[in-house]
Formats: sequence, C-alpha cells, structure tokens
Amino acid sequence: MFETWGRLVHRRRKLILWLSLAAVLFFGVWGTGVFGAVTTAGGFDTPGSESHKAAQLIEDGFGRSEPDVVVLYSGRDVDDPAVKDAVTASLAALPEDAVVSSATYWSTGSPQFVSEDGKSTYAVLNLAGETPQDRADTFAGLEPGLRDVQGLEVRLGGQVVIEDAINSRVSSDIAFAETISMPVLLVLLLIIFGGLVAASLPLVIGGVAILGSFTALHAMTYFTDVSTFSISITTFLGMGLAIDYGLFMVWRFREELARSDGDVETAVARTMATAGRTVAVSGVTVAVSLAGLLLFDQLFLRSMGMGGVATVLVAMIAAVVVLPALLAVLGPKVRSRKAKKTGQAGQAGGERWKRIAQAVMRRPVVVSLSVVALLLVLGAPFLRINWGGVDTRVLPEGTESRVVAEALAADFQSSAVSPVEIAVKGAPAEQYLAELRKVEGVTGGTVAGTAGDLTRIRLTYDGDPYSPEARELVREVRDVPAPGETYVGGATAVLEDQLGSLGDNLVPLVLFVGVATFILLFLAFGSVVLPLKAILMNVLSLAATFGAIVWIFQDGHFSGLLDFTVTGDIAPAMPILMLAMLFGISMDYEVFLLSRVREQYDLTGDNTEAVAAGLQRTGSIITSAALLFVVVVGAFATSGITFMKLTGVGMFIAVAVDATIIRVLLVPATMRLLGGANWWAPGPLKRLYARYGIREEDEPASAREPAAV
Repeated sequence: MFETWGRLVHRRRKLILWLSLAAVLFFGVWGTGVFGAVTTAGGFDTPGSESHKAAQLIEDGFGRSEPDVVVLYSGRDVDDPAVKDAVTASLAALPEDAVVSSATYWSTGSPQFVSEDGKSTYAVLNLAGETPQDRADTFAGLEPGLRDVQGLEVRLGGQVVIEDAINSRVSSDIAFAETISMPVLLVLLLIIFGGLVAASLPLVIGGVAILGSFTALHAMTYFTDVSTFSISITTFLGMGLAIDYGLFMVWRFREELARSDGDVETAVARTMATAGRTVAVSGVTVAVSLAGLLLFDQLFLRSMGMGGVATVLVAMIAAVVVLPALLAVLGPKVRSRKAKKTGQAGQAGGERWKRIAQAVMRRPVVVSLSVVALLLVLGAPFLRINWGGVDTRVLPEGTESRVVAEALAADFQSSAVSPVEIAVKGAPAEQYLAELRKVEGVTGGTVAGTAGDLTRIRLTYDGDPYSPEARELVREVRDVPAPGETYVGGATAVLEDQLGSLGDNLVPLVLFVGVATFILLFLAFGSVVLPLKAILMNVLSLAATFGAIVWIFQDGHFSGLLDFTVTGDIAPAMPILMLAMLFGISMDYEVFLLSRVREQYDLTGDNTEAVAAGLQRTGSIITSAALLFVVVVGAFATSGITFMKLTGVGMFIAVAVDATIIRVLLVPATMRLLGGANWWAPGPLKRLYARYGIREEDEPASAREPAAV
C-alpha cells in the first residue's frame, strides 16, 4: 500500500505541491488567528466536582469570585483626600456599559482595601462580557483610562489581566524558541546531510506542522474552550516530530536513490514502503497515546489531547504526503556532494554502534542491573512529590499581574490566604457555621453574603492553600454534617477534587495507552514479549524523568539557571500530560531500532547478531533524530511559563534518557538475556502477524545493502 502511494505521489507531485501550498497559505493566514481566539488560561478545575458546583452557585448568586481587574494604587497615604479624588474620578470616567461592578475603599468603607502601611489601596472591577474573549476586548478599551491616575503609581492585575499576560507570553515564547532553535537545527541538519537542500526539507515539514497545528486549534475554538497553554505544547510537539519524520524520510530517500541508480520514482516508492510506513506507525502511536488525555475532565488536559492528536496527525500527513512530493521534484538535488561516499561513511559509523552493542551483550546481567538501578535512583524523588495548584507564580518575576497578586498577599492582611468558600442553598446556615468554626485549623468563619436562599460562607486558616494540611482541613470541613445543598469550594478544594478526578482516570489512561502500545508493537515485531519489555522500559524512563522533574522544579535545583520561581510543589496535571506524550514519542526510536532487529532476525535466526545489526543500522540516524528533538524541546524550555518550562525540560530529559541509556544499553542487554524468547508469540498470533504485521522491508534483506533506517 505504501509503495503504491509513493508511486502515485510521484506521478501527481506537482498537483500535490500546489494543493499543499494553498493549504499552507490558508494555515498561515487563518490558523495564526488562534492567538486571539484561545484565551482560556485556566482549565485545571474539574467540571461537575463539588468545588466546581460551589463556584458556579457563588458566581450565579454573587458574581465572579475572582475579579476581572484589580487596580493597585500606590505612592501616597490612602487617607489623603487627593488620593480619593484621583481614584474615584478615574473610575467614574469609565464607560458604564463596560463595567458591571466596582468596589473601592471609599465605596465600601472596608479596611481590607488598605495596605498595612496605609500607602496602597486597590479597586476591583468586573467587566461586561459573556466570554473571556469579550472581557479581554473590554479590558483593552479600558486599560489607558485605568492607568491615567494623576500622582499615583498604577499597576493592573486580576483574572483578565493575568490571562492577557499569559497569552502574550505564550506568543513571545513561541517566537523566541523558534528564533533560537531554527538556526541550530539548520546547522545540525547541514552536518548530518552535507547539503542545504536535504537539510532544509525537515524544517519545511516542521513549519507545515506548526501552521497546521495552529489551524487545528483555531478550528477547535469554534466548538469548545481550548486552553491557551495548548499552543506551546502542540508547537514544540509538532515541530519535534515533523523534523524527526523528515529526517527519517530524507535519509532513506538518499539511500534508495543511490540503490536505484538515480531512478527517482523507484526511490520515492521504496522510501514510502520503508521509512514512510514507519512514520505512519509512529504517528498513529503518538496520536493514540495523546488521545488518552480525552478521558480526563479537566479542560487543560482535554485541550492538550485534542490539540496534540491533531498536531501529530498534521505532522505525519505532511511527512507522507508533502515530503515525498518534494523529494519527487527535487530528485538528485537531495544528494550531497559526497553522496558516493555516504554509504561508506554510514557503515563506518555503524561499526562503532555494532561494537557498542556487542560489548553490552557480553555483560548483559551487569549492564541491565546497573541501568535499572540508575533509573530507579533517578526516579526516587518522585516518591516525595508535593501536589500544588497553578497561580500567578507560573509567570516570570516582575510580570505586572504577578506583582499585583504578590502585593495583595503580602501587604493586605485579608488577602493573605485563599479562603475556603462554601455555598449553602435552601437551608439556614447559622448552626452549620458554628460547627465549621470548631474544625481544627479554621481561624475564622463568616457569612460573606446572602442572595435569596443562597448563603455564602468563608472560612480562613493559616498556611499555604496547597499544603497537605490545607487539603486535610478541606476534607474535615466536608465531613461536617451540612444542611440543604452544600458545596465546599475554594483553591484548596479545587486541588483536592482535581487529584481525586485524576486518580480515578489514571488507571483507564494507563490501560488505554498500554493496550494500544502493545497492539502496535506486536504488529511491528510479531512478538508478545517485546511489547511488554518496551512498556516496562517506558515506565523506567518515565520514572527517571518524573524524579528529575521533582528534584529540579519542586526542590529548586537549577532554578537560577532555568529562571523559575520555586513553589515547592508540582501541578498534578503535568505528569499526566507528560505520561501520555512520552509513551507515544518513545515509540519513534523503539520502532526504528527493533524493526531492523526483527528484519535481521528473520534472515539469520541469530538473536545476538540481529541486535548488533539493528543498532549498527539505526545508531547514527536515531542519535541524530534525538539530538534534533532535544534542540526543539530545549528551546521551549526557555518559556517564561513555569509549567511549560517544566514540560520542555521533562521532554528533554526523557528523550535523552530514551535515546542513550535505554536504546544503547538496556535494550541490547535485555534482548541478549531473553534470547529467542524475544520473538515468542502463540501460534494464532504468529499467523496474524504474518498477514498483517508492519515491517519496513517487503523484499528480502539479503537482496539489499544495510540501511540506516
């Protein structure tokens, strides 16, 4: 099928390229509109949970709990009449149809609006607009007037301002990452291929994948809310995979072109039948893994799942449709000036990889135990992970909206701790409130408002709202017998509900991804042992990665170098996201290595020789692919959004571990220990593999020269 497709692409290459150009132009014009359409910077709460219901009731009865805009005024004594006149005049000048409600020290008389030193005050505004985008548009029109207050320093914060800062930061992060990664990638590709034409093709596919991912996300905004953070994730995922796929395809095409004596059609057809087929398998595997995120209720994870699946499919389609058409047009121009020596050079490098494999397989027990012990040690910090929420500290220090939030927490006593918010509907709350005050750790409890039969209760406590002690307090509050419809919310309750929801869906995710991975690996290798071993290795690799993430981001090592604020905890959605992403991405190198091993084993029946030959033929190309991928994710590790940085660093570590420790040491050692058992499968499954198995080679390996991919 893939060879037939390759010949069809060759015959229709010009038509395909014109259609592709039209698609890319559309992607570039309409797809980039995603930056204005995606404005949801949250998405970490759990729809349908108790905390979510509490927030909905409170918002319906009393308005949004989090103010859209907080205007912080500083520099003069709040009791100075000139300060009152300046602030009230500024707010009075705002269009009445743009501001739903506002509150200040002078309109409420509440001391919570005055800082402890008496030199700062703030106003809270709720803006007109049904959607976050509507309120963002309203804020854009109000911002100049809000800042124009004579004699006072004005800083803006609040939910709308925070989301605007995050959107701007995401856009600038993507531009910066591409600016620093593209030149590095081009230089590395020039070194790998020895020619500008061949080196530029993976970058072209990467560009198509990025624009395609923007378009897919933009389309999704018409049907559902999409998290702003999905733009960063899908961008580096699409770029990384597309460049990998482009590298595999171009490398193989140059080999096939040499074997076919310059017959471009045959070279394109054979490239599709080999590397093209493997790219398709890899793309489907990564997409299936990311689809597991759709099992979760959180908008953040669902956005990543939807965007990730679309991005991977775009990257895969670009690699198996656009790239072979380009190869068909360029033909011999893809070859380097030293093309005649390429085969010799590749085999020389391959001999080094073969010697490494043979050295490892001479001491398989020692190597296996040493590597497993090392990975477990690296993963040990994950056992003491602290779970936390997401707040303004994900933004860089000095960001205006973060400065406002920190000032409110530090200088205004009533804003020091996120309170427990309780909504009581249809019942008196006096006796209930009295019982709540008795809960250990509660420092105060008040009725914060009534609206019809709805009562809002606010409990205060000392400490970090994301600490284990605060979560225990929420659990005890929920255990207090409550009247009517009662829902406990607030930041701590949101985290508690999120952990419960993620825990409930983790097993289905692991089963879904594990079963899908097992099936695809079986179809690739015809064994039931290798898939189980590969899954176990993925678990070890993930454990080491998660341990490193805790050591770096929770404990704060390298915080100065990486430039992030240490919070002492990890957002629980991030390991879930990384699990789904890495399980699929690890398959790239697994498929390319073991497919060669399987091919050689079918030819010789010698397991040890097959493993050495597999590493010999794939060592250079997989190392190159991994290097390019870590350049991409490493560039995105410069993100100013902390958990985007965390994801980039985690991906960097995981790919580095997988492409070196796992592939070079653990795979050869364990395959040597298992011997012929590597290829065992029950009779019915053997027949299934013989009919439907996914292999890179259709013709006998003996009829062909060793290949790198």
